[in-house]
Amino acid sequence: MVKKPAPDATRRSEKSRRAIYAAALALVAEAGYPRTTVEGIAARAGVGKQTIYRWWGSKADVLLEAFLDLGEQMARTAGQEASAVPDTGDLAADLKAVLRATIDELLDPRFEVPARSLAAEGLVNEQVGREFVTKLLEPQLQLYVDRLRSAQATGAVRADVDPRIALELFVSPLAQRWLQRTGPISHDYTDTLVDYALHGIAPR
Repeated sequence: MVKKPAPDATRRSEKSRRAIYAAALALVAEAGYPRTTVEGIAARAGVGKQTIYRWWGSKADVLLEAFLDLGEQMARTAGQEASAVPDTGDLAADLKAVLRATIDELLDPRFEVPARSLAAEGLVNEQVGREFVTKLLEPQLQLYVDRLRSAQATGAVRADVDPRIALELFVSPLAQRWLQRTGPISHDYTDTLVDYALHGIAPR
């Protein structure tokens, strides 16, 4: 009698984790953050509530991790590295490439709908807002800081410039347009932001 192989707990756990990610993102998109519950996520994912609490401490933890994973998956699909800003030696081209990819994410309903739900909740819920910034935004902003410091080392950016402030010249206007819908967002728009940030608006 041939003995059946033992179930692969790792594969089973990964399958459950994926189902939980998908359920969390779907629910927050459909119902909003306040009405999304751990019980609802568990039911939709087909797992027990305790499975979720074994891996995460709260629904915010689940959603933030699911959102991070979604961004990484989308970057891989686009053939990009989610954890770095490219350094080809051409700062403008590198920034434009990353911001173009950001535009593609922001305009993709899979990303945009849960992103808006989390961002909106972060404005009224201090704890969620803090976690959103700490776990999602700051690591992404640090990538820009690293690239600008690299540009400083090669003389492409003045040594006295504060990279953390400088990155806001192109990141913050995009965030405002997207969050408040003050205007359309496009590749041309972010390319222009980079040009203005790097070259200024005074006559040359």
